[in-house]
Amino acid sequence: MKVARIHGIGDLRLEDVDRPSPGPRDILVKTRASGICSSDFMPWYIQRKAPLVFGHEPAGEVVEVGVEVTEFKPGDRVFAHHHAPCFRCNACRRGAYAMCETWKKSRLDPGGMSEYFRVPETNLTDTLLLPGHLSYEDGALLEPTGCVVRALKRARIVPGDSLLVIGLGVMGQMLTALGHHFGAKKVIASDFVASRRDMALGLGADAVIDPAAGRLPDAVRELNGGRLADVVIVGPPFIQAMEEGLTAVEQGGTVVLFSPTPPGEMLTFEPHWLYFNDITLVPSYSAGPDDTRDALTLFREGVLSARDIVTHRYPLSQVGEAYQAMARGGNVVKAMILFD
Repeated sequence: MKVARIHGIGDLRLEDVDRPSPGPRDILVKTRASGICSSDFMPWYIQRKAPLVFGHEPAGEVVEVGVEVTEFKPGDRVFAHHHAPCFRCNACRRGAYAMCETWKKSRLDPGGMSEYFRVPETNLTDTLLLPGHLSYEDGALLEPTGCVVRALKRARIVPGDSLLVIGLGVMGQMLTALGHHFGAKKVIASDFVASRRDMALGLGADAVIDPAAGRLPDAVRELNGGRLADVVIVGPPFIQAMEEGLTAVEQGGTVVLFSPTPPGEMLTFEPHWLYFNDITLVPSYSAGPDDTRDALTLFREGVLSARDIVTHRYPLSQVGEAYQAMARGGNVVKAMILFD
């Protein structure tokens, strides 16, 4: 079978490997759609993992099940999360699933950007059946949507709050699309790229900001009745974007850091200011099984649809072109690899 393997940033190769075989408690899935994630372009993140068959946003059809598997059968349409927790450790007890050692060690074999992948027994706990009216593209968006759901939960939006989303890649677009659903009265979205600002307006943003046009806090106040944003979610993995986010949050508000910076980079702020303005600063890392189930509900109920999120589609034979196009950004917000 064919797989797409990253050997380093800018070095992506289509390779032939043996198709994996499921063990007695595993399933084998034929990939139908697999998304390319923005984390696949972070050099420090990829270099520590390469070479690897990338892709952690797959959906497909079950073609084989182990002799002890009872909850899935051939022909089932599924989403499979690339990590799954043990549900028994202290991290799981607190809902911090990404800190679970089982979660960290679990993975799909060989990865989501392959014609077939094996879902080990552990990962079956976060493998979900897709309702018949959802597409495989919808299924492939459940993992990133789960991450968005987790961030919005951590943002603790109070009904009537104003929400500012900084950065309008695919995650920023989905954060914008779900802002009102999670209780925000006004959703403001900011990005340097005009086509991305237009897309955000189509997904439900009440207003957009071009950060190149002036100071971000001034623009937020102008659009928000003289107030800064009650909740700010910073998407880009850059210190400057995080610093901008801190300047745009209202007293008593929350700033969510959605993406990681490279190791060693430092975000500096005055604790005195943070304390006396009662600012909550919180990261949001990945998603747990509760978040992916909430994501499935959003798609099942029509709150989100791949038709509105996926901007470009490619066959596996053009995965390198898709990877480069999404890395360049611009109007390529979400590239999806379709296997049929």
